Amino acid sequence: MRGPVLSSSPRYSRVAIVFHWTIAGLVVANLAIGLLHESLLKGTIPLHMAIGLTVLALTVARIVWRLGHRPPPLPAEIPAWARGSAHALHMILYFLMIAMPLTGWAMGSGRAVPRPVSWFGLFDVPPLPIGKAAAGFGHEAHEILGWTMLVLVAIHVAAALRHHFLLRDGVLTRMSFRRG
Repeated sequence: MRGPVLSSSPRYSRVAIVFHWTIAGLVVANLAIGLLHESLLKGTIPLHMAIGLTVLALTVARIVWRLGHRPPPLPAEIPAWARGSAHALHMILYFLMIAMPLTGWAMGSGRAVPRPVSWFGLFDVPPLPIGKAAAGFGHEAHEILGWTMLVLVAIHVAAALRHHFLLRDGVLTRMSFRRG
């Protein structure tokens, strides 16, 4: 096994770190609720929908913030294929963090009598102005995208753990709250 590589790669900003871990926690919670709501977590769909809308809002804010703040470069020792793979995975995750809530919102908006979504009981978010066909598409897409998100989150976590425990290249620590 290789010894630790002390990377001089800079860290993500505190704002980027808060966005990352907040959205990550909400996505993982919502994947669990989405997968288990019929068997173990009955009555959690209103919470699932509120979390989904929160992920959507935070992701849009994260993207807007990110447009003015470039991420730190990866360590020089990371090969081009790995850089490309990491970039592609991140872009797909961003897409899913927008598409998942939108397809879920569409799914709920196409009911015979559309109802607003309560955002944690604080206010209502109106249904999207869509028809039954778009809601059906939203339902199918939401399910497929959910399984895709689950697989890609697992790959992302595995890659981060690989960098931390096997490669010891400092990639994971760049996104940690601890300094040093």
